[in-house]
Amino acid sequence: MPTTSSNCEHAHDVQDFTPQDVTERLEAAKEQSRMRGVRFTLLRQQIYTLVLQANKPVGAYDLITQLQQMRLLDNDSELEGTKNVAPPTVYRSLEFLLSEGLIHQLTSINAYVPCCHPRAHHTAAFLICEQCQRVQECSSLPVQEMMSFAEEDIGFTVARSVIELSGRCQACQ
Repeated sequence: MPTTSSNCEHAHDVQDFTPQDVTERLEAAKEQSRMRGVRFTLLRQQIYTLVLQANKPVGAYDLITQLQQMRLLDNDSELEGTKNVAPPTVYRSLEFLLSEGLIHQLTSINAYVPCCHPRAHHTAAFLICEQCQRVQECSSLPVQEMMSFAEEDIGFTVARSVIELSGRCQACQ
């Protein structure tokens, strides 16, 4: 994954993608996978698309239900005979999308959201509205400074970070 850094001084709604945005993100992810030599399988593509299209954070079992419904309606020969979706295959696909920097996992609500800056190495903080489930991603300089402080000043090697703030968004206040 490229190590370009992304710092924005504002928050991004993570569920604010148009159909064109979804198509562009999917094509960019396919190209990234091709260039990195990793397989972006049909299931991974479907899961990524569902996460991008969701209007709120989506859990793994919600994805399984949606995939099973898609397969019941789809007559594609590649999916024929595979109407059931096994949880381990969905979790492996989610791990792939996480490792490629395409999505984020919100541990406090056990759900997934698209990354606003896919492929850019960054530390994000998430603002999660407890009322409407709106999620905003912030990858601002203060967030990055906190990570730098831990690593450079304290000598703590950060393997993974999830910064989540729960409360009420501007619209719900």
